[in-house]
Amino acid sequence: MHDGDLIPPDPGQPSTRAAAIARGTLRLLAGLGYYGVTEMTLANNRRADIAAVGGGGEIAVVEIKSSVADFRSDSKWQEYMPFCDRFYFAVMADFPQDLIPDTVGLIVADAFGGAVIREAPVDKLAGARRKAVTLRFARLAACRLQMVHDAGWTDRQVSLT
Repeated sequence: MHDGDLIPPDPGQPSTRAAAIARGTLRLLAGLGYYGVTEMTLANNRRADIAAVGGGGEIAVVEIKSSVADFRSDSKWQEYMPFCDRFYFAVMADFPQDLIPDTVGLIVADAFGGAVIREAPVDKLAGARRKAVTLRFARLAACRLQMVHDAGWTDRQVSLT
């Protein structure tokens, strides 16, 4: 997902609901001092919907759920937790929040912003893992920034997502 994909034409559609949640969540996180990227592949080959880095190097991962069916079909979300200090689910206001486990954070968002409903517990990463995740994040963000500034260049040669 790229920035241009984040503004949904129809928030009723599942894919555009996810895009709206992503946009609002990224805005919320930025307001909290975390800056994020979408669709970041982790070392275990799982793809985080949002990975964000805070001012002190804290890593947050956010899994977006656009519907109850999307949530119920996902059995891999716990595989993101070893790669972050805080793990959240982000949903829209009409999502039944009692489905989200109490052991993780909860964000409610739409295309314009969001709110942390439940703070995620902190499980601090080991130094080597933090460095690896931070480097992956920085390289992905830099690659995407280069793609924005050099319209003729593609990242086909690079495997960063």
